[in-house]
Parts: sequence; C-alpha cells; structure tokens
Amino acid sequence: MITAVVGFIFACIPGALIVGWILLPIAFILGIVGLFLAGKRKGTSIAAVIIAIVGIVVGFVVFATVVTNAVDDAFGGSGDVSVSTPGETADVAAADAGAPGSTSDSGASSADQGTRGNPYPLGSTISDGDWQVTVNSVTLDGGGAVAAENLFNDAAPAGSQYLLANVTVTYTGTDPQGKTPFTTIAYVTAEGNTVNSFDNMVVTPDSLDTYSPLFEGASTTGNLVFTVPSASAGNGTLAVQATPFGDKVFVAVN
Repeated sequence: MITAVVGFIFACIPGALIVGWILLPIAFILGIVGLFLAGKRKGTSIAAVIIAIVGIVVGFVVFATVVTNAVDDAFGGSGDVSVSTPGETADVAAADAGAPGSTSDSGASSADQGTRGNPYPLGSTISDGDWQVTVNSVTLDGGGAVAAENLFNDAAPAGSQYLLANVTVTYTGTDPQGKTPFTTIAYVTAEGNTVNSFDNMVVTPDSLDTYSPLFEGASTTGNLVFTVPSASAGNGTLAVQATPFGDKVFVAVN
C-alpha cells in the first residue's frame, strides 16, 4: 500500500510521471500477491490494488494533459478559432467547421458560416492562437502563370486546370526562437473531394514559404497551386486550418 501511495503521488506530478508508472504496477502486483497469502488480513492488499488502479488512470490523464499542452505550445493553437471578414474588425462568433457534407446554401445563416455550404468570402482572416491566415485572392485559371514560371511545368490534365490561391500567414506569438508555420490549406471540390497542393509536381509561381520560422509580427505571403476540375472550379471551397489541430474553416474561391 505504501508503494501504491507513493506511486500515486508521483503519477500526479508531470515531471515525475515515469516514477509513478514504475511504482504503480509494482504495487498492483504486490497487492494481488497479498490477496492470495493465507492467514493474512486482506485490507492493505485491497487498498493497494485500488490505489494502484486509480493511480494508473490518473497518470494517463496527467500524461494526456501534458502532451496536449505541449502540442498547443509547439503549434500555437488555442482551439478557439475566430474569423474576421473584409470590412469587419472582428467576427466574435467562433468558426463552425461542421456539416462537411453540406453543399447547399439553403437555410444558411451567420451561425453556420465557415462551412462548405456557407463559406467565408475571400479576404477573410482565420485566427487560431498565435497564427492568422488570410486568403487574399484566388486565380481560377492559373495555367498561364504556372507555364510561365518554369519551362518544365506540365499542363494540367485534360478536364482540369490549375487554381492559384494567394495566402498570407502571420505569427502573432512571442517565442524568441520563432515558430514555423504549420498551416494547412486544401481545395475541396463541389463533389466533396479534397485536393492538396502537394498532389501536383509543378513549380509554383511565388510559392508560399512554410519552412522558414517567423518571429513576432512577421508574415509570409505566397501562392499555392491546386489541380481542380475545370467544369466546377469556381464551385469548390478552400479548407483552411491555421494550426494542425485547429478547426477547418471554409473560404469561397470567388
């Protein structure tokens, strides 16, 4: 029981979890052994088993909390996504990334803005923790710009075209070491298929730099290229995640 109590205490301390994880299984095994010893009172053994089990559960909860906080610190996400649209100073409503299967605008309201069926307009800024992402503009047919960028860039496949999205990513945090953007932007077709910028092998004109760290107040602006269906290029949306674990916010392409 003493081993279980000590292990429980260590399991509650983030920096000493490993000690708790060593002691608690030992206490559990000793408690089980004690239950089968003839002629011995079972009270302390039962208490040791119960404390060990509760301690292991608490240890996993503390570990999950530590990991979650570490991820938030690493990527700058807050889990509270907000959006400001052109002409507005702020949109106090949190972005609703639900209803991924909805493609109809009927019944759309400000409460569900940011969904595929009711995307935010171009020029909107998505904020999540230390990061802001602004979709500045979209060129629906960017084939000419792609061809001019590099002689070896292939033309888009038959029935498809290159769409260029111009994006600005801004770091508003204060980490003296700076942070690297982990923003994710994808094109979602009218049929609901996701198209990623890395799906094609072309050299992007004025490509968005997501590899260089940004420091407080700094931003990076550039293009992403998507290979999209020509027949419905303007009917798709851009799915924007300012941070890797943030909600998806949908922005119109025209």
